[in-house]
Amino acid sequence: MSDQVRIVEVGPRDGLQNEKSILELRDKIALVNALSKTGLRDIETGSFVSPKWVPQMANSGEAFKGITKNPSVRYSALTPNLKGYELARDAGADEVAIFAAASEGFSQKNINCSISESIERFKGITEQAKRDQIPVRGYLSCIFACPYDGATPIEVVIDACEKLFEIGCYEVSLGDTTGVGTAYETKTLMQHLTPRFDTARLALHFHDTYGQALANVYAGLEAGVRNFDASVAGLGGCPYAKGASGNLATEDLVYLLDRSGLQHGVDLEALIDAGNEICTTLGRRNLSAVARARSSS
Repeated sequence: MSDQVRIVEVGPRDGLQNEKSILELRDKIALVNALSKTGLRDIETGSFVSPKWVPQMANSGEAFKGITKNPSVRYSALTPNLKGYELARDAGADEVAIFAAASEGFSQKNINCSISESIERFKGITEQAKRDQIPVRGYLSCIFACPYDGATPIEVVIDACEKLFEIGCYEVSLGDTTGVGTAYETKTLMQHLTPRFDTARLALHFHDTYGQALANVYAGLEAGVRNFDASVAGLGGCPYAKGASGNLATEDLVYLLDRSGLQHGVDLEALIDAGNEICTTLGRRNLSAVARARSSS
């Protein structure tokens, strides 16, 4: 198995959109620029969804145009429909992402349609992106459980993955949206997925609601996955568990990889500095255990 791990930094999008306060454009640009200097190679910079639903992302187009792009970094955007895709493309996004769910209840609540209908809608994006030669990444949420439907059947996860690959996604990021999963469940899921899919085309996106994210990452590593999403300073919360932390902190992931002898190319100290800076700006506590330990020592 490869010793090289790819980290997709989702703080500027998935993290900030779940923060209560709306970050000023200049501060969002400063965050992305700081992350661009850490050695990260994939940064999810914003999303082109309706500002009515996600006001924190209303200035994503300006953010893309205002950042100082590092040629070694791929800057991506979340796009819910063809209009959003076109806005992302015109703003200079290097990659776009689409989002489906492994739960009918979550799909209806989140994007007001069934799983199959959502994937059918995304075909317009993937077809245009292919013509534009822009890669498309797929997100699949609620891989373990849904706040509306309960436990997610593994066969639904498999079916949704297959459909996302079929319409043209180069990779599917499997998300534990509610953060309820454990290492045992991660191991079990991967035992079903790895015979069907190339692990090089799978990513894992864990939330730390119950403090299980790093254990889940390790189970994913043992299963051969080498692509992981994380959010600097643990930006973001879990909307389904009041007061709970949301995304896995990138600093904690990097520390685990360092201590495991795995390569990733990210400067931990620079990452901690970026996380502390954005937390000061937001007036919130840094949720990275590693950042807090290093910053107090």
